[in-house]
Amino acid sequence: MKAGCARVALVLTLAFLIGCVHRPATRPSPPAGPDAGARAAGGRYAQDRDSTPADVPDISRIPEPVPRIEPPSQYGNKSPYSVLGESYRVLPSANGYVERGLASWYGNKFHGYMTSDFERYDMYAYTAAHKTLPLPSYVRVTNLENGRNVIVRVNDRGPFVQNRIIDLSYVAAVKLGVWPKGTAMVEVRGIDPAHPERGVEPTRSAAVSTRAGATPVPQKTQKPSLYLQVGAFAERANAERAAAKVRAAKLGEVHVVEAEVGSRTVQRVRLGPLKDADEADRLTPRLRELGLGEPRVAVDN
Repeated sequence: MKAGCARVALVLTLAFLIGCVHRPATRPSPPAGPDAGARAAGGRYAQDRDSTPADVPDISRIPEPVPRIEPPSQYGNKSPYSVLGESYRVLPSANGYVERGLASWYGNKFHGYMTSDFERYDMYAYTAAHKTLPLPSYVRVTNLENGRNVIVRVNDRGPFVQNRIIDLSYVAAVKLGVWPKGTAMVEVRGIDPAHPERGVEPTRSAAVSTRAGATPVPQKTQKPSLYLQVGAFAERANAERAAAKVRAAKLGEVHVVEAEVGSRTVQRVRLGPLKDADEADRLTPRLRELGLGEPRVAVDN
């Protein structure tokens, strides 16, 4: 499945499971999670490629999770941890976390296999995988392209593939309209289970229910723009030099945008706007070859 992200989990120690490594489903997947030993001989999941159920479920019958205070999982929260040469630190909580980027999803291939916190992955439950949020935690995911939003419980690690910030369960992807497209520009906003109403962006909701976990009424939204950010520089001259290098490669429009980050003013060098996630994925290695560091996806209204 081209647009969807397949995932691979790595067992780094007997005591701590680091998680599932996400890769496009057209690539082979090594064994994953605590089931790895039983499947080591085959070296794969039961399916080589991800897929979806034959029938789309009636999502109106599937309740969203209600955020509640839970103890940290014994597994999947080791910090720092490394996957594919990259190091990650698990956040102390989801409170205050907000990020925009590209979401993907996963389905049949991983259904029933263990997640990073040793729960069974259920593609019919509202769950998700994230690289740095503590397990378990709750976030509200908003599809910035259509205004739909949903609460998911994060119980897995990943996606460890370029330009993706969260991997959604199949049913969450259906509700958000990420399926069958495969990817979407989203905002991920952490929820404090003690104050779940704070996980709602007032400007994106027509009403906020007093029932924890209730989905606000989506408003019409302007489709956001997708960019690849080459870097953020304190000095304008350094930003212009980086921009000139990208322009010389003739990859597309290049912008130097001033932004406030905390108490600092930075100059962001961005390529775009881009057509879609496929274009971002195609251009990322070409930007990497310019020696300007690792580009990352940026989403702006």
